[in-house]
Amino acid sequence: HTVPPRADCPPPVKPIRNAQALKGWLCSVLLCRQHGFIPEEMQMGDDGGVGVPAPVQVPIMVLMPMNESALMSSISQGIDPAVQLAIQHIRESRLYSFSLIPKIYDTECDNAKGLRAFFDAICFGPKHLMIFGGVCPSVTSIIAESLEGWNLVQLSFAATTPVLADKKKYPNFFRTVPSDNAVNPAVVKFLNFYNWSRVGTLTQDVQRFSEVRNDLTNELEKADIQIADTESFSNDPCVNVKKLKDNDVRIIIGQFDENLASKVFCCAYNLNMFGSKYQWIIPGWYQGNWWEQANSTNCTTKKLLTAMEGYISVDFEPLSAKQVKGISGRTPQEYEKEYNMQRMQKGVESSKFHGFAYDGIWVIAKTLTRVMERLREKERHNMYHNFTVDDKEVGKMVLDVMNETNFFGVTGQVMFRNGERMGTIKFTQFQEGQEVKVGEYNAIEDVLDLINNTIRFQGVEPPKDRTFVRLQRRHINVPLYSILSTITILGMLMAGAFLFFNIKNRNHRLIKMSSPYMNNLIILGGMLSYASIFLFGLDGSFVSDKEFETLCTVRTWILIVGYTTAFGAMFAKTWRVHAIFKNVKMKKKIIKDQKLLIIVGGMLLIDLCILICWQIVDPLKRTVEEYSLEADPQGRDIAIRPFLEHCENTHMTIWLGIVYAYKGLLMLFGCFLAWETRNVSIPALNDSKYIGMSVYNVGIMCIIGAAVSFLTRDQPNVQFCIVALVIIFCSTITLCLVFVPKLITMRTNPDAATQNRRLKFTQNQKKEDSKTSTSVTSVNQANTSRLDGLQTDNHRLRMRITELDKELEEVTMQLQDTPEKTPYIKQNHFQDLNNILSIRNFTDGDKSMLKNHLEQKPQAQWGSVDPSRINRGPLEDINSPEHIQRRLSLQLPILHHAYLPSIGGVDASCASPSGSPGSSPRHRHMPPSYRVMVSGL
Repeated sequence: HTVPPRADCPPPVKPIRNAQALKGWLCSVLLCRQHGFIPEEMQMGDDGGVGVPAPVQVPIMVLMPMNESALMSSISQGIDPAVQLAIQHIRESRLYSFSLIPKIYDTECDNAKGLRAFFDAICFGPKHLMIFGGVCPSVTSIIAESLEGWNLVQLSFAATTPVLADKKKYPNFFRTVPSDNAVNPAVVKFLNFYNWSRVGTLTQDVQRFSEVRNDLTNELEKADIQIADTESFSNDPCVNVKKLKDNDVRIIIGQFDENLASKVFCCAYNLNMFGSKYQWIIPGWYQGNWWEQANSTNCTTKKLLTAMEGYISVDFEPLSAKQVKGISGRTPQEYEKEYNMQRMQKGVESSKFHGFAYDGIWVIAKTLTRVMERLREKERHNMYHNFTVDDKEVGKMVLDVMNETNFFGVTGQVMFRNGERMGTIKFTQFQEGQEVKVGEYNAIEDVLDLINNTIRFQGVEPPKDRTFVRLQRRHINVPLYSILSTITILGMLMAGAFLFFNIKNRNHRLIKMSSPYMNNLIILGGMLSYASIFLFGLDGSFVSDKEFETLCTVRTWILIVGYTTAFGAMFAKTWRVHAIFKNVKMKKKIIKDQKLLIIVGGMLLIDLCILICWQIVDPLKRTVEEYSLEADPQGRDIAIRPFLEHCENTHMTIWLGIVYAYKGLLMLFGCFLAWETRNVSIPALNDSKYIGMSVYNVGIMCIIGAAVSFLTRDQPNVQFCIVALVIIFCSTITLCLVFVPKLITMRTNPDAATQNRRLKFTQNQKKEDSKTSTSVTSVNQANTSRLDGLQTDNHRLRMRITELDKELEEVTMQLQDTPEKTPYIKQNHFQDLNNILSIRNFTDGDKSMLKNHLEQKPQAQWGSVDPSRINRGPLEDINSPEHIQRRLSLQLPILHHAYLPSIGGVDASCASPSGSPGSSPRHRHMPPSYRVMVSGL
């Protein structure tokens, strides 16, 4: 059986003697028919007369820039020795029935010239099954886009541009070199190894680098790595580098060429973005000593080397480091030796793509062999039918076989995924002026392998991917809290002592007249104010967040209620004094403590209404205020961000304004009452002077404390100290002013409760007259215009008293001699005695009848009066010690019995003019014959 050959396919010159020879000849003829291959002369085999077809020469179109003046021509010159070496090794393997013949076409890295070379190869050259090459990205992309129409497949060994990875646009394009995007999974793996989850990118504004950055962004997002900042630049990168620093970017992934790399590191040096806190990751395909050749900055080489120290560069591995024999039967190291020998013989420079070109020739050989096998299988199934295949079907077979490629070459495992080479990525680090390999990434196995103890970071540990911010609460110092708490406890003990004193002596005339129940409320308010200090000193370092919010409300309530309780009770007492002594008609007015408690309760009710509305409408909540970053005082690579907890709400200003307004009105009311009762001179009743002092001190301290507390908002220790001291001072000074005078009076003069110091006379008559008149006029401040007239009447009455004193002494002398004349005295001199003690009413003329008892001395004392006093002048006699003593013995009991019924101290019946003289318990033991009825004051 013979197959008639085509005219351009010569028959075998040697006889075909077995099936194997026939199969080989059929294959060559089939290829010849379909693609115009011209087989070489058939040679005899070594088996003694068995004829086999000679190896078929398969032309391969090679597109490279060969002109030395063309861009990237150095790559092509270093590639040719590797291509020739691969073809030689394929022939030597004797595993392939064809021989690859490279046909090189010069593209000159020019789009127009590259297209012309491609069309010349199509039209005038032999019919090519595959295209090998493609160095310049622009030329390669144009040709690769048109391959589908020609049913050709292109395999590149040097085109790394990511644009060619688009399978929709370039479906027939393959490459043995990994693309620039292939480094991105390796970079992500490297970042994850050091737990860096926050990075920034700095990209040159060129399409090649922009494509890599976009793919890297997708990879980072998949790995859940934050991109803190993305910067692009054209010429001057310093502004963008500064932005990276401002955004606290520590791990910087750069995509730029070596010409701009020197500018980037110069800017990094000037901005101090190097050393133990920063890590730069840049491309690894720069030329050797690029910092010297491409330095166009004002930074010296030393400065650049300082900034570059420790950077990590990422690039594909040009040759595998494994000592494993590949498809050619040689290890990568053995191949490299042969390549260097070939290169040196031709006198060309080495190219880092030579290994990929070598493996590329083997890929073509493996692909063509696999396509032949598939054709034989089809031929076997179609033995009795006409067997034909077209170019499109062959092209599809080549694509399928290319995607199935998998062998170990000199560059590692050769494998494609969607036309992209799954290669090995190496990591190098710049150490002391040279790049040192520190690890590699296997894309097929997705494994990162770092060489032990080769990476050297500038610090004791890898840089952190950010400035780790440690939140630090600005809390109140425990010693300060302890000191102020101790002072507060002492204040509460003092308040407790005052409470004990007030309860123990509640029935004493001095305490009883000062309203002991109101005093207890003042003490209770002070203790509540003291207690609020403990709560103001508690923050998040002592309690939880939820408990802190509760404390915000509790301490506000306690302080407000304590303030109202203390000053409300104090002002209520003052109001009672004001109501009694400002009673113009001098009617009997009884204001008991129950009424004062109602007044204080009303004030507290207003407080409760405000606080309840505040809590319901806009409650206080815990808010956190953060401040600017601070350096770690211990020098660690962390930053301290202080934060402070506050008790705030939405309308804090409005609520504080309401509280301040109410408390301010309360203080103004207290000041008014204190001023109105300033001249009431009974110490046991009138605290107006001390209330005025308290209000003054509290008002000044509160204003100062509020202002300073607001200004020291960000300093909790100072703020707490001021607030605590203001509360302690106000509470202490108020309690002391109210109770210390009473303690002193109780100790020095227990009977001074009913003494009116304004009624005491001194040796200076004019001075005492002025004091007495001032004391009287204090009862009715509105009638000050009558002061002069009252003083005149007072002086006249004093003169009259002096005259009647003389008669009284004469009557006393007669009583001493003639006791039986007592009825005569009662009848004839009763009107004179009334005149002695009759004093004009100074409040609009109304009279209030009071009674008292004049205790008389024993007769021996009356008889011892110096008779010479009868001849003394009136003014001299009225100020004598005997007269002063006699008048005080009459006036003080009258005042005592007149006022005590007003406050519920003495039964009003005791002050009735019609009362029996003997009904007074104090004078019931006196004999009736020695009493004198006195009335009419």
